[in-house]
Amino acid sequence: MHMADALLSPAVGGTMWAASAGAIIYCSRKLRQEMDGGKAPLMGVLGAFIFAAQMINFTIPATGSSGHLGGGLLLAVLLGPSAAFITIASVLVVQALFFADGGLLALGCNIFNLGFFPAFLAYPFIYKPVAGSAPGKARITVAAMIAAIIGLQLGAFAVVLETVASGISSLPFATFASLMQPIHLAIGVVEGLVTGAVVSFVYQARPEIIQSVQEARPLGATPLRNALAAFLVLALLTGGFVSWYASEKPDGLEWAIAGVTGAEELAATEDGLHARLAALQESAAFLPDYTFKQSAQQPENGAGEESSLGTSVAGVAGGLLALAIAFLSGIFLRKQGKVA
Repeated sequence: MHMADALLSPAVGGTMWAASAGAIIYCSRKLRQEMDGGKAPLMGVLGAFIFAAQMINFTIPATGSSGHLGGGLLLAVLLGPSAAFITIASVLVVQALFFADGGLLALGCNIFNLGFFPAFLAYPFIYKPVAGSAPGKARITVAAMIAAIIGLQLGAFAVVLETVASGISSLPFATFASLMQPIHLAIGVVEGLVTGAVVSFVYQARPEIIQSVQEARPLGATPLRNALAAFLVLALLTGGFVSWYASEKPDGLEWAIAGVTGAEELAATEDGLHARLAALQESAAFLPDYTFKQSAQQPENGAGEESSLGTSVAGVAGGLLALAIAFLSGIFLRKQGKVA
């Protein structure tokens, strides 16, 4: 559901940049009040895990489409809404800047759509009431399923609204929405199952992590070394190896665009801002589309092994970058809180 710049006008893109920046400022203020020594490392390793998980597109049967984990709901359950939003923003910044996944003008939209709806609506108003204070595996799964579906439906609908409001593409509202909503319903089911499985495992192994979020108490006294190591190893394995087997089918947004226009991507506009941002992204992205630049330009039959190696390097490097940015954000906010 990563939007490209070609879908957006500068006015809509700028507005959503402002909305996401405002949300980041709000979350930063909240975290300065509640940040403790245990949350920053958890933000880092979960950021790495979500980066890697988003590389794994899974096929949606009988559609010709694929989807990937958004991760906002999982982060909210394990970190709380504010830390989750900062972490997903860190992941999306790394993806846009260094891997050309999602446009720079669209970065505000992507942060808002993938972060705000699951963290601030789906988690507190859907997941928490359904899961309850002492959930079993069944309740966690049901709560994650419902919350993931609703969060993705809201995010997908926001993509439609932002695209139509921009008025620079030939994507009619009714047709575009009629394709976006059903395909993201299917993706939401898978995300709910994965989120439920991960949360259930954490709840069994380290229930104090989730309890600290629910009760707004610090993680500092909780022994997290094993949990941190497990998520880091899982992130590196997922990004470095499992990513080879990601589906090559178009994701839900590309599939919906193709259903309307016949092409998975829209041609970028030639105006000054779009062109400047495209040039900036091209110069910054050292592994565009999660592979070496040479591999992306070579014919498919000549770039197999090099492409797989590029994917592994992208998965590991991107995970470590996401870890570093999310972790350092947490450390910075913790120090700011102590000074205040």
